[in-house]
Amino acid sequence: MVGGGGGPPPSAYGAAAKGNTLLNYCGIRADIIDFVVDLSPHKQGLFLPQSHIPIVAEKAIRKVKPKYILILPWNLKEEISKQLSYARKWGTKFIVAVPKLEVW
Repeated sequence: MVGGGGGPPPSAYGAAAKGNTLLNYCGIRADIIDFVVDLSPHKQGLFLPQSHIPIVAEKAIRKVKPKYILILPWNLKEEISKQLSYARKWGTKFIVAVPKLEVW
């Protein structure tokens, strides 16, 4: 996912506590994931605790066109992947890490 094949770094979606816990547990920081998208304007412009990954609006996905998007609220993966289905046009793949690693 990281460092191979060129293109933009992976992005993530959903700045909820469960996703932040996963990122911190795995030691993932802003040098691995460029940004986390969240729909809440109250979170945008802030950073995830400890990892210091910036939280941005969804328009960043359209601008950057990431190759991979890690969906952090894995219980909402179907809803979020439908919401972001436009990213498939440029070949984006979605990832969830819990309860098992899936890339589609």
